[in-house]
Order: sequence, then structure tokens, then C-alpha cells
Amino acid sequence: MKHSFRRMSIVTLGAATAMLAIAGMASAQDDAVVATINGQPVTESDLTMAITDLDQQFAQLPEEQRRAAALSAIVEIRLLSALSEEKGLGDDENFKKRMELLRQRALHSAYIEDEIASTVTDEAVRARYDEEIAKAPAGEEVRARHIIVKTKEEADAIIAELDGGGDFEAIAKEKSTDGAAAQGGDLGYFAQGQMVPAFEQAAFAMEVGSYSKEPVETQFGWHVIKLEDKRSKQPPAFEQVSEQIRSLLLRETYFETVSKLREEADVEVTDPALKAAMEPAAAPAAPADGAAPAEDAEQE
Repeated sequence: MKHSFRRMSIVTLGAATAMLAIAGMASAQDDAVVATINGQPVTESDLTMAITDLDQQFAQLPEEQRRAAALSAIVEIRLLSALSEEKGLGDDENFKKRMELLRQRALHSAYIEDEIASTVTDEAVRARYDEEIAKAPAGEEVRARHIIVKTKEEADAIIAELDGGGDFEAIAKEKSTDGAAAQGGDLGYFAQGQMVPAFEQAAFAMEVGSYSKEPVETQFGWHVIKLEDKRSKQPPAFEQVSEQIRSLLLRETYFETVSKLREEADVEVTDPALKAAMEPAAAPAAPADGAAPAEDAEQE
């Protein structure tokens, strides 16, 4: 179950989609004017759209500085765009082509927002979660602590100390060399496939409450392991993965839609080299504005 849910990537709809959604939220009568530029109003929604569109540039700014930075950006954009109009730059053919591409991207994002994302309902997300849970193989997970040291001699000495009544957590805090030392060596619960093989094999073979009588060697060092608990493998709670499932469903619906459109469209690539390069990429690609989710945001 762990693998299937961790491979559900998170969707980013892109700035154009967000701007369209925001624009529809504010009506003219309650959209306060916050400034004017040569007599032309700058409204609260203009600031919001600028902050959304320039989110990466503003990400490092404190929240209280973003509105001022957005207004400054709007001032610069409007003044320079007006100057470009005066010089006739808007009539350039390349500029017109760029504007048409931006328009098409905005329409692409609007379709995703209105026609695709709207189909991914809360009921659909819950149904997919239940389906994944039902398919998840039954299994066991354990909770273990460990003490890790550099040499076998050190590990043997720790086992001897435990045999003499030493407290595992106290020894871990004092002598273990990894980050779990502060928690008394506690590694929490883990299932098979999550730890290196030698460590995992030893942990799953132990009885609850026991500690390893021989040190376990891995590429990280020498381990002394204590098994705290065994239980049936627990699936992630719905609240933990609902947004990931929503992203997965959105991606699947998007790819299904685009694949059908590609099959019905008459697309002819006349450049031989480009045609050869396109053949391996027959599946729908993530759109340029980021509307489709990326693959495997989180890896094992």
C-alpha cells in the first residue's frame, strides 16, 4: 500500500488557471481600488492575480510585503506595456503569435478547471481510496529501536551491557550514532521493504520485547536491535492521502481526455527528425503551463 500511495503525485494547475479562477471570484462592485496609474485603477483582485502569477518571485518575501511588491510589479508592467504600445511593439507578428499562444494556454487551463477538475468529486476520491485499500495486500509491520555504532566490538559491548540489565533507551541516547539516538533509538513502525535487508530480516524474526543477541551489520554500521511491537499493517488515513488521490484522478482524467483528442485529430509532423523524436513520446505530455501533474514527486 505504501508504494501505491507514495507514487500519487500532487497536481499544480499553473498560474493561468489560478488567475482565471480568481478573476471569477470578485465582482466589480466589491473589488476595491487600491491605487491608480495614470488615472487607471489598480484593484484588490489585480493585486491578488499578480501575487498568484508571480508567486515564485514573491515566495521568499514575508506575507506583509507581498501586496506592496505586487503593486510595484503592476506599476512597472503597466508603464512599460504602455510604452510598448506607443512604439507599436504590439503590432509585431512574433508578439501576436506569442499572445495567441498565451491565449491558448489560458483556454487550456480553463478547460481543465471547468471541465476536468470539476469531475473529480469528493465521492470519486473516497471511492478510489476504498478501492486502493481493498487491493492492498495484507501484511505485518513492526516497531523497533536500534543502537548503531561503528565497530562490532562496540556492538558486542553494548549487548553485554544489556545482558547485565542495562536500559536500552538510555544506552541508545548515550552511544548510538544516528539521529534516532535522541528518541532512545526509536525507529517507529515500518513494513517489509522499507529498511535495508539485513536489518529488516533480523527485526521481523525477533520476538516482541527481545533484543538482538548478535550485532547486525549493514552498510551504515553495526546495529543492536530491540523489537517493541508487531501489528497488522495499517493503511494511511483517508485524510492523509485524499489530496494525492485527487491529483491522481485529475491526471488520469486529463490523460484520457487528451489521448482521445489526439486519436481523433489530424496531426502530421513533416520534419523527419522531429517526427522521429516524437514517436517515443506518443503519450500525452504535461502541458506547458503545468496543468497536468508530474511523475513521482516523492521517491522511495
